[in-house]
Amino acid sequence: MTIIGRVAELKTLNQILSSNVPEFLAIYGRRRVGKTYLIRSFFEDQDVLFFNVTGTKNGTLREQIRHFTKEISRIFYNNAKLAQEKNWDLVFEMLTEALESAPPNKKIVFFFDEFPWMAGRNSRLLQTLEYYWNQYWSRNNRIKLIICGSSASWIIEKIVNNKGGLYNRLTRNIYLEPFNLKDSTLFLNSIGVKLNNDQILQIYMVTGGIPYYLSRIERGLSATQNIEKLAFQPKSFLVAEFDNLFSSLYEDHETYIEIVRLIASRRYGIGQEELLKDLGKTLQGKAGLKRLKALQDSNFIISFKPHFHKKRGIYYKVIDEYTLFYLDWIEPIKSTLLSKSLMRGYWEKQQHSAAWHSWSGYAFEAVCYKHLPQIGHSLKMSPTAIPNTWRYSPQKGTEEPGAQIDLLFDRDDDSLTICEIKYTGKPYVIDKQEAMKLKQKIAVFKDKTRTKKQIFLAMISANGLKKSLYSEEMIDGVVTLDDLFKEE
Repeated sequence: MTIIGRVAELKTLNQILSSNVPEFLAIYGRRRVGKTYLIRSFFEDQDVLFFNVTGTKNGTLREQIRHFTKEISRIFYNNAKLAQEKNWDLVFEMLTEALESAPPNKKIVFFFDEFPWMAGRNSRLLQTLEYYWNQYWSRNNRIKLIICGSSASWIIEKIVNNKGGLYNRLTRNIYLEPFNLKDSTLFLNSIGVKLNNDQILQIYMVTGGIPYYLSRIERGLSATQNIEKLAFQPKSFLVAEFDNLFSSLYEDHETYIEIVRLIASRRYGIGQEELLKDLGKTLQGKAGLKRLKALQDSNFIISFKPHFHKKRGIYYKVIDEYTLFYLDWIEPIKSTLLSKSLMRGYWEKQQHSAAWHSWSGYAFEAVCYKHLPQIGHSLKMSPTAIPNTWRYSPQKGTEEPGAQIDLLFDRDDDSLTICEIKYTGKPYVIDKQEAMKLKQKIAVFKDKTRTKKQIFLAMISANGLKKSLYSEEMIDGVVTLDDLFKEE
């Protein structure tokens, strides 16, 4: 099977394979991002014993153990019938004994997929893993243990940051992110879909570069036609996916959806204090912070401290493109979709609406935040330049102007580059009115931050910038959509 992109991850897997010491890898990332595909595609083509077992969501202890035992039989005993043990300690003892029948010259890969689903309450699977890794497997130079899960927060808390028997035992970890625009293009090309950069961007603003979502794009259809089919027809895939996605990751998934919905309602982000207050008493304090961290670990949201305003605390924004798309477009008409009463061509008709222009601007910002290396490279930023955002909200009742800066780079050469992000179908035009807005924004920024640094202004515009008297005077750099498709 062909693996698209994943250059750094493949380097790590090759290092694990060639290593002559035991290895312990944790791989995590949101659901549908391709974790299982990456591990299976890589190791199934290698000359190793590949032991692969997958946890079952809401499966009983008996079911999980039966599946595990069946894999022991398949890999080590030619499918011979084995005793059904009652606990993980006896199962891992069976697996350890089975290693004696393995060819002495072969490396052995243990791939425990969806491990959080295996480790149900009172299963003691995690404690058993700790014991067998420390007592037996970490002494066997042929063993490569890989723990995988879509619940990124669980893997981070229980494996990566384990404070018990697995403390400091990981030898490597991989956080698998969605494809960027370039790798999304390569993936679509690999399934026969040939579209230009603007069409791929439209698909990306809906799918967020999730490989499984991209695999459902059909050749011969435009971006608009594909989105219509995926989201705005009866029983469309993206209609049901939202609840399935959150329920597979979180036990009280309705609570997580409520949090995401509230954050998404604030385009420029919401402060942590205000957010927890709005969520109510049950989610204040540690309970709310734990859920926010879980959402951040799975890349649904980001947290940031606005530049020069770090004392004001943490802000949150939704950056998962599919989540933004679902909440803006599918959820409000979900009952209509389910009742099969939505007219054909709905999505095409929406592309002339004010709501579409508002959403596409927000979605394009999310895409830009995932392509900061490409933006920095295009603007010739030093690797030490720090990307951030900034906002100033005046107190209610005052006539003082506020200001929102989409992106800025704080540079080491006593300078700042402020970036405006715009998504328009044609080259963006800076007229007299827009020039005044930009100048006011910079004036507010200088006044409130009291910065003495040199300020440069750059434009990130999907379709470039139309030359004008004002653009020539004010803009020091332009990043286009094509720049976002380049290598990091």
